Amino acid sequence: MTNGEIARQRLRNQRLTLAGCRRAPDVVSWFGAMQAQEYEPAKWALGLRMLDGTVVDEIEQAFARGEILRTHVMRPTWHFVTPADIRWMTELTAPRVRRMMSTSYRRLELDTRIFVRATALIEKALGGGHTLTRAELGERLRSAGVAFNGERLAHLAMYAELEGVICSGARRGKQFTYALVADRAPKAPRFSRDESLATLAGRYFSSHGPATVRDFVWWSGLTTSDAKRGLEMNKARRRDAGDATYWTIGSPRRGATRDFRVHLLPVYDEYLVAYRDRDAVPHGPPTIARGSGASGTVTFQHAVVIGGQVAGTWRRMQNTKTIAIDVVPMRRLTRPERHALDEATHRYERFLCAPVAVSVR
Repeated sequence: MTNGEIARQRLRNQRLTLAGCRRAPDVVSWFGAMQAQEYEPAKWALGLRMLDGTVVDEIEQAFARGEILRTHVMRPTWHFVTPADIRWMTELTAPRVRRMMSTSYRRLELDTRIFVRATALIEKALGGGHTLTRAELGERLRSAGVAFNGERLAHLAMYAELEGVICSGARRGKQFTYALVADRAPKAPRFSRDESLATLAGRYFSSHGPATVRDFVWWSGLTTSDAKRGLEMNKARRRDAGDATYWTIGSPRRGATRDFRVHLLPVYDEYLVAYRDRDAVPHGPPTIARGSGASGTVTFQHAVVIGGQVAGTWRRMQNTKTIAIDVVPMRRLTRPERHALDEATHRYERFLCAPVAVSVR
């Protein structure tokens, strides 16, 4: 199996070249979880995998209705999950996330006693179907004599998410809110650990495969032994490529193929961020954004992917009148590639329901 074959299979399994889903929760369910650290780009990641003609408001409405939820469930960072998956998945991954966060808890002088008391106050404040922003939660805690703000408040909210108490509520304008999981996912099932592990591994290797054990460990935050157990329970298929071993689960995806040669992938898209091994799809160099100090900060940009490989970066620029994207290729684009880039831009334009101008440097 060549790197080109791996990339083509991933594009298809990730539904970037396979016919798209009708609904946003169908995409999220197929993946199990999708990174949603940057909310606006994450909506575009969903749109790329939905039927052509899907617009951003459809995804925002699905989020408002609670058909997709946003919570800390792995690594730890924000992910989209469905109401049907939030409980069993959180119960599977939360112990590992808490272990990763333990150093921060000690630094901020946060212990279980403090967390339990504050989480009970949050649960009471959100009772009756209420939703509150993080700042409003901080105010409720202060009025109850428990002072949380800034980083401590953020860690408390994450703790309550990992306990399965809260998750995202509908946005209030541009502000995010929290709601009770009991209200947003009242019928969310619970599985045994083996059932949860088999389900998560099945979702990952079906939607992200071919992938390695290291890839799943990176994506899920679980252990290598967990990954091997998940592959065993799913009777995964092994394929070797050089010194690497790749795994897939399920039959090859069937359905109409979409002939998209160029993809404008958003930052933290699952096609790039969900893999630890980078042999099959190497990443381009990160951008170094230098501020007033002497040292630079590594930032990540949206990726231009051509033929399954990173071929450049792009960024969105907007003023009061227009939206523009600035493309920086890593090599000279051919004429067919420039035409395919224009098609990708038009697709983004239809998604935003607004005119988009593109410039290539």
